[in-house]
Amino acid sequence: MTRPAEHHGPPPELDGWTDALWDAVLAGDEYAAADAVTAALDHGMDAETVLLDVIAPLQARVGREWAANRLTVAQEHTATAINERTIAALAHHPAVREAMARHRAEPRGRVAVACIDGEWHALPARILAEVLRLRGWQVDYLGAQVPTPHLISHVHRANPAVVALSSSIATRLPAAHAAITACQATGTPVLVGGAAYGIDGRYASLLGADGWAPDARAAADRLAEGPLPKPPPLHQVIDDLPHLADQEYTQVSRTSRKLVRHVMAELPARFPAMADYTDEQLRHTAEDIAHIVDFLATALYVDDPGLFTGFIEWTAGILTARGVPAKSLLPGLELLAEQLVDYPRATGMLSSACESLRQPVPDAADAATDAPGGSAEERTA
Repeated sequence: MTRPAEHHGPPPELDGWTDALWDAVLAGDEYAAADAVTAALDHGMDAETVLLDVIAPLQARVGREWAANRLTVAQEHTATAINERTIAALAHHPAVREAMARHRAEPRGRVAVACIDGEWHALPARILAEVLRLRGWQVDYLGAQVPTPHLISHVHRANPAVVALSSSIATRLPAAHAAITACQATGTPVLVGGAAYGIDGRYASLLGADGWAPDARAAADRLAEGPLPKPPPLHQVIDDLPHLADQEYTQVSRTSRKLVRHVMAELPARFPAMADYTDEQLRHTAEDIAHIVDFLATALYVDDPGLFTGFIEWTAGILTARGVPAKSLLPGLELLAEQLVDYPRATGMLSSACESLRQPVPDAADAATDAPGGSAEERTA
């Protein structure tokens, strides 16, 4: 029986297993997907490599294909569900179970892995949990969408050495900040990861996390180096983000529904094509405006205009791939600016986003790679 190694890089024969899994995912065949993963393990590939160099990149490819309008939302959801099942198949492979049994005798320590409140994209957290188990950690995997009070109750009960928080959607950063601060108040350090924190982890540092990792392998490596530093003394959110004193984030987030209703009421006069929209198109437009307002609020929270502009550029790429002119976003942004004229940070961000729309639109597949915490669920149409 082949035993999974502690840590390996991707072997040269990786492409064959990746192609087999991709074909199974495209066909919606979870049994073929599980067979591909099992065969890779049977042929000597270690489980960590399968997780990080086959399944994880494949999921990223699914996102790019959806962004380029080559996969439907239903296909994207199917692919995600199949990848979750393949991870389960991997975890129950005899070689992996044998390794887990050895580790249970002398675990490295206890780690709680969770998605922050409102974060439904659980696959990155699940991959991290499995990698940490393979490395010998006792892992409490709490799954998607964990309300902060429930997370803190678990921390008090289980006393993990560290809490690992995952988030893929940037609009959950305020919730992430609350969770980080609450965990630290118990004396527990927090390691964060996921697309929401930026490709360089800039928001992890801004929100006071004790550590950041770009992927599961880096997270496991960091924990293997030694304990994270002790959390800072008890502090408030505004201590990390003094710009919140201007109340712009609070006002935009509190009036978000009112802003969306106003834009939807005034938009037909600015964008006559809406007169021919179906009910479904109108519903999608309202959802898109709501996403724009949410990202504007988040950009105000972290005081980063680039977060908002990046989302608008990503949205423009998605629209262009679907035959919708990117400049159709301009009237909605202008209406928002008119409503927020008394808020200089917000109007500055809206102005910068409008200017970016007047530039060439990036390819949708490239835009998906650099999405600021965007996802197939956050579709724009």
